[in-house]
Amino acid sequence: MMAPPSSPNRPDTISTETGPREDTTVLVPTRPAHDAPPPAAAGGSMGKTALWLSLATFVSRILGLLREQVFAALLGAGFFGDAFTIAFRLPNLLRDLFAEGALSAAFQPAFQDARKQQGQPAAQHLANLVATCLLFVVGLLTVLGIVFAPQMVDGWAAGFAQVPGKAELTVQLTRIMMPFLLLVSLAALAMGMLNAERRFAPPALAPALFNLATVVTGLSLWVVGIGKTQGAAVAWAVATLCGGALQLGLQLVPLWKSGYRFRLAFDLGNPRLRTVLLAMAPATVGLAATQVNIYVSSRFASTEPGAASWLYYAFRLLQLPIGMFGVAVGTVALQRAADAASEADLQVALDGVRDTLRRGLRLVTFYSLPSAVILFVLAEPVIGLIYQRGAFSAADTRATAEALRFYSLGLLCYAAVKVVVPVFYSLKLSRVAVLSTVTTVLLSVLCNLLLHPLYGYRALAFSTSLGATWNLVSLLVVFRRRYGRLIGPEMGFALLQMVAASAVLGLILSVLSPLCLGQAATAEGLAQGSGQTLRAVVGLGLLGGAGGVGYLLLGGLFRLEEVTHVTAMLRRKLLRKKAGS
Repeated sequence: MMAPPSSPNRPDTISTETGPREDTTVLVPTRPAHDAPPPAAAGGSMGKTALWLSLATFVSRILGLLREQVFAALLGAGFFGDAFTIAFRLPNLLRDLFAEGALSAAFQPAFQDARKQQGQPAAQHLANLVATCLLFVVGLLTVLGIVFAPQMVDGWAAGFAQVPGKAELTVQLTRIMMPFLLLVSLAALAMGMLNAERRFAPPALAPALFNLATVVTGLSLWVVGIGKTQGAAVAWAVATLCGGALQLGLQLVPLWKSGYRFRLAFDLGNPRLRTVLLAMAPATVGLAATQVNIYVSSRFASTEPGAASWLYYAFRLLQLPIGMFGVAVGTVALQRAADAASEADLQVALDGVRDTLRRGLRLVTFYSLPSAVILFVLAEPVIGLIYQRGAFSAADTRATAEALRFYSLGLLCYAAVKVVVPVFYSLKLSRVAVLSTVTTVLLSVLCNLLLHPLYGYRALAFSTSLGATWNLVSLLVVFRRRYGRLIGPEMGFALLQMVAASAVLGLILSVLSPLCLGQAATAEGLAQGSGQTLRAVVGLGLLGGAGGVGYLLLGGLFRLEEVTHVTAMLRRKLLRKKAGS
């Protein structure tokens, strides 16, 4: 019989309780770390959960793309688009530092541990303590952001001062959207609580309300004929704030139904609160390093008219597969790795974490590789179809497509990092993750400094991809040195098969693209009118269908377990429908 997680006989090398201390002992498994997969049911369960999360995220991201379509049509990629992009980036900077990234990584394992060891009341008390801290700390940051908005804008986008009125508009929009920081910080806390309870759907769908609010606002502005004006930009900023409130509200409803009640709680001496705050410190440092890269990129982009918008639109599109696959799988991986790491038997814990990471990387690779190929090969018609209307010109389409191609080079690594980093936190290796992030940022900044004078905004996108690749490789090397082999012959062969299938997909798309799209394959062709737009819709649909079927057929031919899980789930659905009828 296993001892409880708090057993003193269990070494402290692996723990879900994230704290300031990090065990530097290299754990050598007592038996070889092979590639044998866990029981099929377990793997299928993770894949199934991740798939449903991906579908929920897909709904939200599609609404997000619709939001960006309306935004591009109303504000374009010049004066107003650049101003809003930088203004929205500033509260997002603080959100990443003090809310979603650091808070989620530190809070969720501690919340799970409190529930497991002391019950639901202790976990809810911890949540109230953290929420109280957020209200005061993030509330103060919000006020400071409003007061010092001019200084922040000047620091992030110094080039805006050279264009009359551009910096002033950015300051105004920043002040409107700063309270968004507090709303999404509380939403991140709610997300951690719901994910710990394996209620993944509300957090995954919550951003859909944010996107819906801004879409409705944008369409309303379009109907009344307000576009590419200061009034349209201000209205869009207000809609963003309202969307953040809806994002929080959707997650509070299931928490309220489950019995959670918020109460102000002041107990800075609480050991679990100290654990969360101390665990946030290295994560915050790592995210701060990331923001340094964003800061450098923003200053470079501000010197090139339209560049900030081109990079923003391209990366927003890249976030569709990142959110669907990287974030979705990473969310499940964090919860499962935290459970595995709390096992009393050290070897069982290690095997559970390793199997979780291995399976997560396989899932991410299976879905992200073909996504990267699609975005690279079809960048221009995809960007044109989504954005090219109203204030967004054919020249903007070409420039944004170039940025997207360079971003797509790092898509797999970017998504995979979303899976690996949470696992590192479950292993109390936050400092390793932070160090990897810092070196990644240094590499990206160096790349920006060297290449931007030669290649402009394209270098900024390429440096992001290069940094993501370095980050992933360095983390996997550390994992192998500490805990043994992760990618063995079996998994390595499966990954090569995925690469081969993706290469065939790229060939199919390259050959069929001229036939299916014709003139609609270029920005200039799409500019000819609704006829070409319709052809682009039909052509991209045919290409996506043919490419997707070809990729799945090759995966089935290679007997990849990811294809087996998907087809088995679809088969069960069909059998249930037949039985019901």
